[in-house]
Amino acid sequence: MNDLERYLACLEYQSADRRPNHEIGVWEQTKVRWRNEAPDAVRDFGWDWFYREDALGLDHRDYVDVDYGFIPRFDEEVLEEDETTKLIRDSNGILRRTLMIGAVGGASMSMDEYIDFPVKEPADFKELKKRLVSSSPKRVPVDIETRKEAWKHRDYPLVLGRNCAANGFYWRAREWMGTENLSFAWYDEPDMMHEMMEFFADFIIETSRPILDQVQVDFFTLNEDLSMKGGPLIGPDTFRTFILPHLKRLVAFLHGYGIRYVGIDTDGDPTLLIPSFLEAGINVLWPIERASDVNPVKWRAMFGRDLRLSGGVDKRVLFKGPQAVRKHLAELIPLIEEGGYIPSIDHTVPPDTSWDQFRDYMDAKRSLLSGDFAALA
Repeated sequence: MNDLERYLACLEYQSADRRPNHEIGVWEQTKVRWRNEAPDAVRDFGWDWFYREDALGLDHRDYVDVDYGFIPRFDEEVLEEDETTKLIRDSNGILRRTLMIGAVGGASMSMDEYIDFPVKEPADFKELKKRLVSSSPKRVPVDIETRKEAWKHRDYPLVLGRNCAANGFYWRAREWMGTENLSFAWYDEPDMMHEMMEFFADFIIETSRPILDQVQVDFFTLNEDLSMKGGPLIGPDTFRTFILPHLKRLVAFLHGYGIRYVGIDTDGDPTLLIPSFLEAGINVLWPIERASDVNPVKWRAMFGRDLRLSGGVDKRVLFKGPQAVRKHLAELIPLIEEGGYIPSIDHTVPPDTSWDQFRDYMDAKRSLLSGDFAALA
């Protein structure tokens, strides 16, 4: 089977030669560690694991590089700098302080401190929309004319937008306003929030339409980090009032263009919102962050086959040794047999994982994907 056939068989609960082999990626600091520990093993890595990594046997996926961001971006500038931090105004207009200790390639060892945001009142949102004109020709990939013919004959899944290209309703509003301000705005500025959610759905639809008129894709994902370890940052009633009607419109539009699978990527524990996701037509959820006490086996029991799952391998198990890893993976055997599930680390691999530990995990996972469950004993 080729990568596309295997992917579709898995998500349709059909048998296959094996299940898809996907991973998300690693921290920049992890790359440094592995290059020191095993330079020969990782020398030829491309490090774009959403796309493929032949040295690890990761299946091939490709992406239509739609630009759903600001055009033009805000000018990036460093406003302050000392030995440990930088104060930055970034391309999304956010003022943030980033930790420089341990940073590699611009990637910090911790979350930034977010200080100020571009939208504070309805007038600011009116100005912001000028950077989100869906008809801008710069949103269309420059290589679409040369690639769309090849995509017709592909043997791998094709995704509309790279990861974090189309960040979701809550995610974008949080980028524009900040978590605290957004939490109040649902109540203090309901008219603006209704307008914002409607505008965002229209923007994604109209930005995607000229692409989908030319190219048939298999998958679309909204990156929508709206949950923490204790649950969602937006209540189910608020979600249903402001976001659900427009999420429904967006998903219906995508399914209308023959996109089989529309997913949401959200960290934390979104369990309370999953019924609304399903009502909207979402049929894939990832990465199932185990530190938030969520579990793909439990979610399958709760929500059934309408919800396909991806991720769910606890990154914290990797450094506990081969037996712990095999025991953890063995818990996923029922989902591997049933289908509708692609196991992978539940986020990018942190630098506390050695190359040998990750290699042991990948060896065990390949046995899992191929149905050689005895190898996990």
